[in-house]
Amino acid sequence: MSLRVLGVDPGLTRCGLGVVDVAGDRRATMVAVGVVGTAAEQPLDQRLLVIANAIDEWLDRHQPHVVAVERVFSQQNVSTVMGVAQVSGVVIAAAARRGIPVALHTPSEVKAAVTGSGRADKEAVTRMVTKILRLGVAPRPADAADALALAITHAWRAGSGAAAATSAPGHASLTPAQKAWAEAEARARRGR
Repeated sequence: MSLRVLGVDPGLTRCGLGVVDVAGDRRATMVAVGVVGTAAEQPLDQRLLVIANAIDEWLDRHQPHVVAVERVFSQQNVSTVMGVAQVSGVVIAAAARRGIPVALHTPSEVKAAVTGSGRADKEAVTRMVTKILRLGVAPRPADAADALALAITHAWRAGSGAAAATSAPGHASLTPAQKAWAEAEARARRGR
């Protein structure tokens, strides 16, 4: 059984979204990819509403087992960090309303998972995402490729162990101890 992950590269101007199914053998298949854009001239509340509506639509349409969101990176400028944090909050709340677990991954974790180097540039990430997903055309813009990379990273990091099993259907085959361990890992990832 495969694990379906919605990856979200949060941003106010461009919010990347990518849905990936990953089988137990780590073979990843793209389900959907896109970018939700808002104009800087729009009021903040309207920008967040556009993104919230898009997230709701993607969650309802694709029904992921887990949502992977890029963790806010503190070395960016303050206004960028605030926008990313606000969009991240919208995404996390939308997933929580549906009982979908959320995992946060840093940009360097994602780069290392898909390219082998935590210092890879966006072009290297895009190339590897294209290769991993066996796509004929690279996903553009980079925000779309980054969202797919987040989804792949989460699925690969969760692996076939107990953490992935709580998010995927059919986790009833785990022992009570495995279920407890997986639930504790999921809570820790969500910051509880």
